[in-house]
Amino acid sequence: MIVAIDGPSGTGKSSTSKAVAAQLGLSYLDTGAQYRAITWWMLNNGVDVADPDAIAAAAGKPSIVSGTDPLAPAISADGVDASGPIRTQEVTAAVSAVSAVPEVRERITELQRTIAAEARGGIVVEGRDIGTTVLPDADLKVFLTASPEARAARRNGELKAADGKPVSDLAATQQALTARDKADSSRKTSPLKKADDAVEVDTTELTLEQVVECVVTLVEKAAAGKAGSAQNATGMEKATR
Repeated sequence: MIVAIDGPSGTGKSSTSKAVAAQLGLSYLDTGAQYRAITWWMLNNGVDVADPDAIAAAAGKPSIVSGTDPLAPAISADGVDASGPIRTQEVTAAVSAVSAVPEVRERITELQRTIAAEARGGIVVEGRDIGTTVLPDADLKVFLTASPEARAARRNGELKAADGKPVSDLAATQQALTARDKADSSRKTSPLKKADDAVEVDTTELTLEQVVECVVTLVEKAAAGKAGSAQNATGMEKATR
């Protein structure tokens, strides 16, 4: 089973994806963390993140490694644990520009497809272009949405300033989310959008537990349909022998 969960920031993608994967015994991949990790690496290595050519030239340099355990997800860049640093405002402000560069997207997309192909038993992959670009043949595609206010409140609880303290300016967070939505949706390479065959789930008024229950039900139905199709194919093959 390959499950693609897409949507903008603050819709609950990460929490939902990890919980669904853990409950169903699947692997888990946070693709956004990969783009944040390469952005963090570039910031730390003097790459001008305002220069697309400089970003493109450095795209293949860092080693980005993602852990796929939903109970202990990990991300590193050149062997350095980046799980904390990638959540700072500095990285958040630069990640859209870095991830919009085609060379970066090509590099990370190839990595994502390799991880998905090697996952035992199946995987839940979350991001912004999984169902449309990275894994268009996923067994289930889910697109999470939420109101701007709900998204800002959730995102504000996740982000931390450079000194490690929580970010408290909700209006600024909402403004930043709006700007990133525009950048991600309008980029030429793999823009953020809902796949035509994705199931949309509005999480605004739902608790995390309710969203997880909803997605788990969708996965189970998709798995049952896949199993049924496989059985039918086997039956047809036997009938033609």
